[in-house]
Amino acid sequence: MSHRAPRVGGMSHFDEAGAAVQAALDAGARYADARVMVCRTESMTARNGAVEDLGSDESAGLGVRALVGSSWGFYAVPDLSEPAARAAGRRAAQIAAASAQVAGPPVELTRSEPVTASWASDCVVDPLSVPLSDKGDLLVRATTAAKEAGADLAQAGYAIWDTRKWFVSSEGHRIDQHVRECGGGVTANAIGEGEVQRRSLPGQYGTRGWELVEELDLVGNAPRLAEEARELLTAPLCPAGETTLILGGSQLALQIHESVGHAIELDRILGWEAAFAGTSWLDLSRLGRLRYGSELMNITIDPTFPGALGSFGYDDEGTPATKRHAVRDGVWVGVLAGRDSAAVAGLDYAGSVRSDGWSRLPMVRMTNVGLEPGPHTLDEIIAATDDGVFMETNRSWSIDDRRLNFQFGCEIGYEIKNGRRGRMLRNPTYTGIGPKFWQSMDMLSSETIAWGTPNCGKGQPGQVGHTGHPAAPARFTNVRVGVRG
Repeated sequence: MSHRAPRVGGMSHFDEAGAAVQAALDAGARYADARVMVCRTESMTARNGAVEDLGSDESAGLGVRALVGSSWGFYAVPDLSEPAARAAGRRAAQIAAASAQVAGPPVELTRSEPVTASWASDCVVDPLSVPLSDKGDLLVRATTAAKEAGADLAQAGYAIWDTRKWFVSSEGHRIDQHVRECGGGVTANAIGEGEVQRRSLPGQYGTRGWELVEELDLVGNAPRLAEEARELLTAPLCPAGETTLILGGSQLALQIHESVGHAIELDRILGWEAAFAGTSWLDLSRLGRLRYGSELMNITIDPTFPGALGSFGYDDEGTPATKRHAVRDGVWVGVLAGRDSAAVAGLDYAGSVRSDGWSRLPMVRMTNVGLEPGPHTLDEIIAATDDGVFMETNRSWSIDDRRLNFQFGCEIGYEIKNGRRGRMLRNPTYTGIGPKFWQSMDMLSSETIAWGTPNCGKGQPGQVGHTGHPAAPARFTNVRVGVRG
């Protein structure tokens, strides 16, 4: 498809990106691509009825990649003039040529059909157009409501990202995109004797407008959170032992993120990304044969998921957003890949490469990695459980550098007895080993929400990724919960 490019500052930026690519080719690159990005951000936090912090930022620049021999070169400039773009392209090619003097395996790229295209995320209410006074009033009212309901410390906040991109490649891509993201949350803390308990509305973020924040009903949820945090101070500890575990959707989203999403990143599997929280326990020779979980486990990689935080039209290599399975009926069948890593692995697809800004090298990142809906409801799962624990809303996590052994702590738990939710439990935790844990999943809800994670760290220099995780409550058998004294 072909559409007129949006204009920022009175012009589109295909010309500058194209100049950078041509300069890289003229300097000896056999492939080059360039991204111009104009990024605007805004965030605000309130504490105990008063606005505490307000931040906004705008940046613009160009980043160019060049491939020479067996090596990539990357260079970025905060200058959108054509002379600066051409200089950046030449410099990227020079860096690649210098790296190629230490010869490595040949770098090939999987096929990406050149397109001229435009894409924008859905947005009903432009979040940057909402008056700051209205946003501040919302946070003040939410934290005031939590304080009045018994919280000792109440906090609320929101964040907004508005990103425009222009991408050009030496293969013929010309793609512009406009991605608007936002979200927020509210937290209530209760302080006891030597103990602090927290209840929060899981921070929810997506590629939507301010309507997403309005739907969260921060003010309406704040009193309940405060009351639950206060009640947790005197609730019994989560008992230790093996039991049936039911996880709420937001906690399961983080479980997917840590024990599936990072594990299926192909650069980790290949050993390319071993510096930040490790590699992966997965072995490519077992792709299509390894049992990752039970037959209820169907994990998709889906950047087309409407409104989810990991959604886009094209990744930062120009590959169109496409839905595919990572796990089908419990069997590992797919990975998150870039064009170069996919070629090394002998795969014919990529589509999962992004950067967090114009000055960062694009890398393999999660898009929307989540569970397809199951056949049950949460009420049915609880009713079918004679003895177990329900946990929701993450409080802490720990996982090894291979994404295999993990421990998670949640804000709140409930005892399940004879198919009913019983007494509240404080400081609930659970631990497990990835494939054993997922193979124990025997019930899964259809009540899916695409939870957003706006703070996924990866790479050196570090990058912050925005990822989505469709998930619903699920049940797992014979899980170790609690902490033994």
